[in-house]
Amino acid sequence: MSMNLTLAPLVALVAGILILVVPRLLNYIVAIYLIVTGLLGLFGGGSFHLR
Repeated sequence: MSMNLTLAPLVALVAGILILVVPRLLNYIVAIYLIVTGLLGLFGGGSFHLR
């Protein structure tokens, strides 16, 4: 059995849990997520998959 795990849903899940636990982290989490997403988009990391 093979399980494919993409990066974006995993990051979104961790960010959501952290925001629920510590709401003050919202600005930092959103900023880091946007920076990472932008860098992956610029450098072709859109096809990056963990197996």
